[in-house]
Amino acid sequence: MEKIQEGMVIPRHVALILDGNGRWAKKRGLPRTMGHKEGCVTVEKTVEIAARMGIEYLTVYGFSTENWKRSAEEVGALMQLFRYYMVRLLKIASANNVRVRMIGDRSRFEKDIIEGINRLESETKENTGLTFVIAVNYGGRDEITRAAKKLAADCAAGGMQADEVTEEVVASYLDTAGMPDPDLLIRTSGEIRLSNYLLWQLAYTEIYVTDCLWPDFNKEELEKAILAYNKRDRRFGGAR
Repeated sequence: MEKIQEGMVIPRHVALILDGNGRWAKKRGLPRTMGHKEGCVTVEKTVEIAARMGIEYLTVYGFSTENWKRSAEEVGALMQLFRYYMVRLLKIASANNVRVRMIGDRSRFEKDIIEGINRLESETKENTGLTFVIAVNYGGRDEITRAAKKLAADCAAGGMQADEVTEEVVASYLDTAGMPDPDLLIRTSGEIRLSNYLLWQLAYTEIYVTDCLWPDFNKEELEKAILAYNKRDRRFGGAR
């Protein structure tokens, strides 16, 4: 395939919907949990590849607010995998100068997981390379609802008037405050929907869908997405 050429624009912020772990496992006669485990390996590799490419922000959809509806067995296995992965991620982040940030409502997790998330953020906050953002217990509507509640409370307390509320103000109340919006969204497994992901932030994001299942995603697939991104005519809502 065509390779990334010198002069190609590398998107500053890439968002990922990691779809297809269960289907990958089913195709191989394996339990769904094995697909999730293999998906974590792919995440690790992708973080390192993105960092070397010069991508500044990489945001992945790790666990949605809707994922709690899955079977208790699968949710329990995902939580155990998350515990294991957080330990590995700390080592990977340290080795690659990666800063880790979590978005979503972490209050629903058990105490040790919350402490693990806090430790990841605290111990990597001085790193100056790629910012790796993991959306956990995250949903776009939930994020906007939580932001609206905080904003309404501040207005009620007299800290702000209604006519002072701008898009920039609203964005400052979101989980992604201080981050640029994604330039490119990649969704694996061929599904064409946003799945309640970064609904505010994806307003002008280029979307790339691949049939590749997430555990099979690699550098070549990321390069294909970036090449497609470079062929887009980005106008941010302007007239053609």
